[in-house]
Amino acid sequence: MKLVVGLGNVGSEYALTRHNLGFLTVDELATRHNTSWKTEGKLYADVTSFQLGDEKVILAKPDTYMNNSGKAVTALMHYYKIEVSDVWVVSDDLDLAFGKVRLRIGGSSGGHNGLKSIIGTIGAEFVRLRAGIRAEHPGRIEAIDYVLQKFSTDEQKELPHIIQQAVEILETGLVEGPSAVSATIQSEN
Repeated sequence: MKLVVGLGNVGSEYALTRHNLGFLTVDELATRHNTSWKTEGKLYADVTSFQLGDEKVILAKPDTYMNNSGKAVTALMHYYKIEVSDVWVVSDDLDLAFGKVRLRIGGSSGGHNGLKSIIGTIGAEFVRLRAGIRAEHPGRIEAIDYVLQKFSTDEQKELPHIIQQAVEILETGLVEGPSAVSATIQSEN
């Protein structure tokens, strides 16, 4: 069993913000597998599941807001009896150019508060799928303001392709293992 957690902030005001790219990606994965979300208050998340080959996949979107994502991930891991190595976290990444997608196991938070919260509760050895949100010329803007902005019109046109790429990486990685996919991504980009 695998746990795939998309990071984001709840509420309509955050719906198409850069920081919600994790939510957007797991939403697409749920749609692709024709499954519906259910709010699980005791798990601090919206949850759904589907079968992918021989693997049961639990999808989750924490309702704790980004900075407390670790609370939901810990509750989900305990409830479903999932090991850290079977946790996959999907997040935005301000250090990656818009459109770039990276998969790896472990590492630091890179300043991402959602990842920092998760690392603080379960350690660092989970799988991370990071999708870049950095614009070529974002101008002079604080990081917190930038990640909470909505995607630009041009970015919104590209977004379906980027999310599709992330979903395909997730599906392949969940079946074949993160190391095989990580090596493929690094050799392509």
